[in-house]
Amino acid sequence: MESIKRLIEGRRFETIILVLIVINAITLGLETNPNVMQKFGGFLIWLDRLILAVFVVELVLRLLVYRLDFWRDPWRIFDLIIVGIALAPSTGNLSVLRALRILRVLRLISVVPSLRKVVGGLVAALPGMGSIVMLLSLVFYIFAVMSTGMYGEAFPEWFGSLGASAYSLFQIMTLESWSMGIVRPVMAEFSYAWIFFIVFILCTSFTVLNLFIGIIVSAMQAEHEDEATAERDQLRRDQVEILKEIKALRRQIEGGKPGFVAASDLETK
Repeated sequence: MESIKRLIEGRRFETIILVLIVINAITLGLETNPNVMQKFGGFLIWLDRLILAVFVVELVLRLLVYRLDFWRDPWRIFDLIIVGIALAPSTGNLSVLRALRILRVLRLISVVPSLRKVVGGLVAALPGMGSIVMLLSLVFYIFAVMSTGMYGEAFPEWFGSLGASAYSLFQIMTLESWSMGIVRPVMAEFSYAWIFFIVFILCTSFTVLNLFIGIIVSAMQAEHEDEATAERDQLRRDQVEILKEIKALRRQIEGGKPGFVAASDLETK
């Protein structure tokens, strides 16, 4: 079992799995091309099944080695779910699951450490992002009610209802055709409408959305700092263990135990 553990934790094995994930992503993309499938369809399907079999064997080996510890690592559970989706039957009512095979590419996240850090930072930022979403929803609601009252009668297609106003404001927030598409036609009827929309853009695109970026960056930085702290603590523990072993070895040598040469004898020689 130790040999299997060394195998699956080895750098070469992880590199092979990474290469297979990339190859699998390419083959799944090629399967969407009818011309390619007409010429190489059989080979691509065979290669896809072979790579899937390798992934299954890898997970079985990890289950045998780690046993209960396997379920304590969220990334291993993530890999199990991704591969499990690929193993689900893709015929009949479940044919939609065939399209979900591309999710196997997401295994890159669990294999590449830098991607794991990014995802970890995003997950850590979720609580703070929830507060920002509430604030953004409140701002949207206020401006949607105001725009419906001010411009709903003249422009019912954009601001005739609360939902229509919210959708139009979302388009303005993303800055997609906001000026020529919505704001300038409204300004033709209401000359001071630009004040309302500029204030809305400043409150959303340039303020609230930047808070999202700040929270995510802060969470990722905290993730990196926690990992660096853990590495330093592990290094410190290793140094303490090495010092203990050196001291124990020195006591054995100085004690003149059988199989060792006393320190005084070394100095004499």
